[in-house]
Amino acid sequence: MISLLASLLLAVVALLAVLPAQRGAEATSSRTLEATYTSVANGWERVERWKDDGSGFLAEDYPPDGRGNQDGQRLTFFGNAKQPHSSRFLLYHAPGWRTGTVPTPVLLVHGANDNPDRAWANPNELGSYGCGAISCPSTGMMQHLSSRGYEVFAIGFPHKQGDNYYWSEQIGDAVKIIKQKTGASKVDVVGWSKGAFAARMYASSVKKSWGTAYGGDVRKLVLIGNPNRGFDYIFRHGWSHDFQIFPECGGSVNAPAPHTEMVCYGLNRNHPELSIFRTPQGDPYPGQRQMLARWDGVYGLPTYEQDWYTTYYGGQGVYTYGYGIDRAIAEGSLVAPILNAGIPASVPTYLLSGNQADIPTIHNEHTGPSDGVVFANSSSSTQGVGTVAGRTTVYLNHLELGWGTASKDQVVAWLGR
Repeated sequence: MISLLASLLLAVVALLAVLPAQRGAEATSSRTLEATYTSVANGWERVERWKDDGSGFLAEDYPPDGRGNQDGQRLTFFGNAKQPHSSRFLLYHAPGWRTGTVPTPVLLVHGANDNPDRAWANPNELGSYGCGAISCPSTGMMQHLSSRGYEVFAIGFPHKQGDNYYWSEQIGDAVKIIKQKTGASKVDVVGWSKGAFAARMYASSVKKSWGTAYGGDVRKLVLIGNPNRGFDYIFRHGWSHDFQIFPECGGSVNAPAPHTEMVCYGLNRNHPELSIFRTPQGDPYPGQRQMLARWDGVYGLPTYEQDWYTTYYGGQGVYTYGYGIDRAIAEGSLVAPILNAGIPASVPTYLLSGNQADIPTIHNEHTGPSDGVVFANSSSSTQGVGTVAGRTTVYLNHLELGWGTASKDQVVAWLGR
């Protein structure tokens, strides 16, 4: 999903060791292990950098002002590449990844403009408000599962807002690597937000012609705050959203604007490269575009918000100009293909939603029941789900869903032993 934060503040942690690959984790015909790191922050035991050798991976566009660059210790893990090639990904290992008592390992998949550290291990990495609450804990889902005997892994993506075709392919890579490491026949996959969207793509075999079909290797699929039927937050509340994005308005968030132009302090500012559309100036947000769907037929648009009509439907508003949600959907939404493909009945699927629209510092989604970003009717939708094994809503907002006690406990209950 979209980022709600202006920047990452954590200092880079010093790297103490780079080790060769262990036996049992060697490269396969389509994946190469490039580096292993054992001095890792936030309680992780180990991080590996892998490369998918498939020919379909291309270098993606990044925001030219650097707001989407890798940072923190992740920069070190990506070989100090601020804008890593999309074929590379990180595989984090939690304590007990080889010695856990639960037979099925777990892969955690984070969301947009996030990383395995803040999402799963240290929600307080950004300090106050960075986790969707005034006060943020220093441990998260990773420690909660690891301490209960689960063998926990997490994937880290090179492009924070990347193409979900790439993310889905790499989720499949990670599942295969984890199976090889642990000897397990299947892996439980827990996805959050955009990561849940990509995880569902993998299980549904929604892929490019060069991509890999679902390998029958997911035991349980847990989708947290997933826009199963899409979302339209970006266009529904676009003018307010823009202030966090357009630099002349004071914005620096790594998230797409629904507009290519906006008036800031009396002057028209032109930033097509920061929009959700595919433009000659760049296309750094394909992953957000892929999750779009119209909800104006379900929940009325906020007609009292500035430029509401032209933001959603396209055209010149008083302060903004954009092409509208229909053009963005036509440029690559994957909501309909994913729903039509369906999740196989052989994959028990669990849907976890939040119902609190109280994320600090942003304009929360308020035109219908939501977690502040995704409508509850989308995150809880069972359309296209072959086997609905569990579905519940907890008293949390979209960011709290990754670390809140109710969410952690529910995930444990669903995963079982």
